[in-house]
Amino acid sequence: MPEPVPAAKPEGEGTAPEESTEEEPASTELTGLFVEKPPASVVAVAGGDVTFVARVDSTTLTRKPTMKWLKGKWLDLGSKAGKHMQFKETYDRNTKIYTYEMKIIKVVAGDAGGYRCEVSAKDKCDSSTFEVSVEAAHQEEHTDILSAFKRADAGEDEGDLDFSALLKATKKKKKPVKEEPPIDVWELLKSAHPSDYEKIAFEYGITDLRGMLKRLKKMKTVEPKHSEAFLKRLDSCYSVEKGKKIVLRCEVVDPDVQVKWLKNGQEIKPSAKYVMESAGNVRTLTINKASLADDAAYECVVGDDKCFTEVFVKEPPVTITKLMDDYHVVVGEKVEFEIEVSEEGAHVMWFFEDVELHKEKDSKFRFKKDGKKHTLIIHEATLDDIGMYHAWTNGGHTKGELEVEEKQLEVLQDIADLTVRATDQAMFKCEVSDDKVTGKWYKDGVEVLPSERIKMTHIGRFHRLIIDNVKPEDAGDYTFVPDGYALSLSAKLNFLEIKIDYVPRQDPPKIHLDTTGNMVSQNTIIVVAGNKLRLDVEISGEPAPTCVWSKGDQAVESTEGRVRVESRKDLSCFVIESAEREDEGNYTICVTNPAGEDKAMLFVKIVDVPDPPENVKCTGVGEETATIVWDPPAFDGGAALKGYLMERKKKGSSRWTKLNFDVYESTTYEAKRMIEGVLYEMRVFAINSIGMSQPSISSKPFMPIAPTSEPTRLSVHDVTDSTCTLKWLAPERIGAGGLDGYVIEYCKEGDTEWVVANQELCERQGFVVRGLPVGEKINFRVVAVNIAGRSTPATMAQPVTIREIMEYPKIRLPRELRTKYIRKVGEKINLVVPFQGKPRPVATWYKDGQPIDPKMVNVRSSNVDSILFIRSAERDHSGKYELVLQIENMEDRATIDIRIIDKPGPPVNVRVTELWGFNAALEWEPPKDDGNCEISGYTIQKADMKTKEWFTVYEHNRRPNCTASDLIMGNEYMFRVYSENLCGLSEEPRFSKNTAVIAKTGLELKRNPYKEKDVSCSPKFTQPLVDRSVVAGYSTAISCAVRGFPRPKIVWMKNKMIIGEDPKYLMQNNQGVLTLNIRRPSTFDGGKYSCMAVNDLGKDEVECQLSVRVAVDPEKK
Repeated sequence: MPEPVPAAKPEGEGTAPEESTEEEPASTELTGLFVEKPPASVVAVAGGDVTFVARVDSTTLTRKPTMKWLKGKWLDLGSKAGKHMQFKETYDRNTKIYTYEMKIIKVVAGDAGGYRCEVSAKDKCDSSTFEVSVEAAHQEEHTDILSAFKRADAGEDEGDLDFSALLKATKKKKKPVKEEPPIDVWELLKSAHPSDYEKIAFEYGITDLRGMLKRLKKMKTVEPKHSEAFLKRLDSCYSVEKGKKIVLRCEVVDPDVQVKWLKNGQEIKPSAKYVMESAGNVRTLTINKASLADDAAYECVVGDDKCFTEVFVKEPPVTITKLMDDYHVVVGEKVEFEIEVSEEGAHVMWFFEDVELHKEKDSKFRFKKDGKKHTLIIHEATLDDIGMYHAWTNGGHTKGELEVEEKQLEVLQDIADLTVRATDQAMFKCEVSDDKVTGKWYKDGVEVLPSERIKMTHIGRFHRLIIDNVKPEDAGDYTFVPDGYALSLSAKLNFLEIKIDYVPRQDPPKIHLDTTGNMVSQNTIIVVAGNKLRLDVEISGEPAPTCVWSKGDQAVESTEGRVRVESRKDLSCFVIESAEREDEGNYTICVTNPAGEDKAMLFVKIVDVPDPPENVKCTGVGEETATIVWDPPAFDGGAALKGYLMERKKKGSSRWTKLNFDVYESTTYEAKRMIEGVLYEMRVFAINSIGMSQPSISSKPFMPIAPTSEPTRLSVHDVTDSTCTLKWLAPERIGAGGLDGYVIEYCKEGDTEWVVANQELCERQGFVVRGLPVGEKINFRVVAVNIAGRSTPATMAQPVTIREIMEYPKIRLPRELRTKYIRKVGEKINLVVPFQGKPRPVATWYKDGQPIDPKMVNVRSSNVDSILFIRSAERDHSGKYELVLQIENMEDRATIDIRIIDKPGPPVNVRVTELWGFNAALEWEPPKDDGNCEISGYTIQKADMKTKEWFTVYEHNRRPNCTASDLIMGNEYMFRVYSENLCGLSEEPRFSKNTAVIAKTGLELKRNPYKEKDVSCSPKFTQPLVDRSVVAGYSTAISCAVRGFPRPKIVWMKNKMIIGEDPKYLMQNNQGVLTLNIRRPSTFDGGKYSCMAVNDLGKDEVECQLSVRVAVDPEKK
């Protein structure tokens, strides 16, 4: 086979194989339809042409094959035909071989990847895969680490990525580049800025930018970069289902700026599929009817800035549109489980029971795909194959049952004995149930071999042995033995000899009937419909008598046709070709001559297969069963019926499944092992000794559906003088028939007649039976009803006495309401107080002995409880609430103490009562407002009068007094106290009326003679200013340190000019540490800064140089 090689001319002309610089690849193994395939691996030179050839032999095909060239998994290259790709097809009439060529003009790096050529013709298909790699022209071969990122499934997006439009043009001349050793690209990418990825990809020929970014994301984390062009970037990724629409949205700073949209680095042009919109600052890209080709990386470019995202296209789940049928076969038959799915090329998994089937492991199974059709084929079924077969897709499941029976052969028509004369034809015929069964014929135990006189035929279920020109030696016992079965059919061939006796010339006519052969009695002959009847009757008499045949009163005189009479000397033949039912009747033969006459009467009985059964219908269904009845056939074929065969199929299917192999005698049959909720159809065959009838008309579709199980937990909820309230739960099993509702019935104790309580089905699980007699004992039952009928009734063990039960009013006060019910101001109050009593009691609420104000409190009462609701609690809602429950002159009461609490006020009269040592005693009085709650404690704080910073002395102090310890001598303290309850601390503290002064008493200090030291000194900088270089726009500070006494005056200068009250500068002095803060400096703020300290004793000065540089965007380098 010629190897694909690059073209020698740039115009695209092909070259001969010998011009290739590569070695010829090893020949590929030819299988299926291909007689020649493209080589498994091809290396092409960039810029050249390459041609691939495939040949297909069509001698065994019934129609023209279809060829597809694919790239990757799905891209059909036929839609890309043009200047870059050309396709050619030729046909050789002599060899019947189709030749297909694909030519790639001017190969580029994007053409590298996996390819596949696929040929199909009706139910046959074959495919061949090959790899194409592209190398640069006139370069030595070397291992390319980036070849792993060449996209093989990019489709229309594959090709050279042109990043030149994204890079700033330069007018500088490129310097000659010296040859350098190979560079580790990954190390280069790790250290590069994300904005340089595209340059590196362009320089090193990376076409799979997405793959590179995904790998880099795993290798290092890139921090998000602040964007000056985008207010809101694209999301990191988008997901869309195949065929749906997706919108990519971002926001830009400039509402008038123009943006570009790129897909895998190539600019997208507006079209019906790609719609680009601009509304204010928002820029959108809408992709209509997303396909797998839209699964790519997208960019939005504004000038030199851009944002990235990825779009992932999800394929919809594959559903099963045609379910699997059940099979009922015998051993050795072929089984084909067929389904249809919603998508072509979908992946279908086949299971036998719980075991997945594989083509490699299970050689007896064959899997076939034809478009949306998927077929599981078992060529020869065995008993081990019995079970349930499943087909799974990612969005559906179906199953079918296979039943395999032992191979049994049934004789539908036996061989009949024959009596023939010399030179006549003898034909033995039999019919068996299997049209594939072969057999052998034997005469007196010796196999009969075919010859010019003896012929054996096998057409369908019929086997025939035909003997022409019968001779006396042909008489004997003939047997037919089917191959593979312990069965034989036997019949006898009688040879009729003609004897000529001398008779007087005046001999009255005489009819000589042969009572052997087909005669079941002396005057009755049985003929199978469709067979030939030939009656050879010897007659004698002198002179030769005249013979007349008649049926009833009508003479048969025809010598030609289907029913005819053939006359010979001393022999009269009555022939019926292809006997029909109308031929049945009494036949008379009358022979006369001058000497007299003779008559004989024969009854010809025509037997046939019976008519089909009638009125096949379904009379009842169950969960997995159905009862089928039918009427016997109107005509039994003249022979007693042996029984019936039944078949069923799912509605919409064309495959019938046998339900019985043994003859079934009754006209009522219960079909089992059916799937609930699936529509089925039935048909019936009648069988007699002659054979099997045509199938009956299919029954109307029926669905196996079972009634639900009985309702559960039937109980009495309430009883009055004339009503009874029942409640129950749904049945445990409902099934495919669903649940339409319930029927409630009742009857008096001792009666058997049930009365329906509801005229329409009750859909709820509760019902009130009304109009019941007072004092009677009534039995109740509930029946669930669906399309299949009524379920088993749910009953109660004991009858119910219809009499209202008087129940005293009783309030069931919850445990948490039996003590004080405390809530904070503003909280919601919702109290539910259950009670009981019959008849329905009257509930009334009181607050502090007075009826409650409905404007302040909401109340709602039902049969079993009363609810008190306050939306936002206030302190006025506090009090004792009383619920009074009354039934006539009986009542019950319950009291609820509700207290609404708030934060307390501050304590009163806080004062310092005593001082001793380093301690101070404090006392105060409780607050006037305790917040409607007990004061739980106090919080005491102290503060030095110098710093006035507060420190906590005690928390949760329960007594109205305390002692503050560890006070510092010589300091004066003031105090404040907070009160505390369940709501927390009071909003404001109470300050002490007096202060605590810790006097310096009781200590005598013996002072040494003190000589005042002169600490005066001139200013001296202990830390100089340091030169700095800062970025424009970022605030900075310069610092130094100085000492001197008296405190020196500080002067800041820039370029020897005093810095005044300029708001751009902030000067600070903290314990001698001097700081000059410069807010957002510009290049103008650079220069020499100096700091001078001056006092009465002298001065000192330090200076530094401040450089301000402009920030440079890395992407603009």
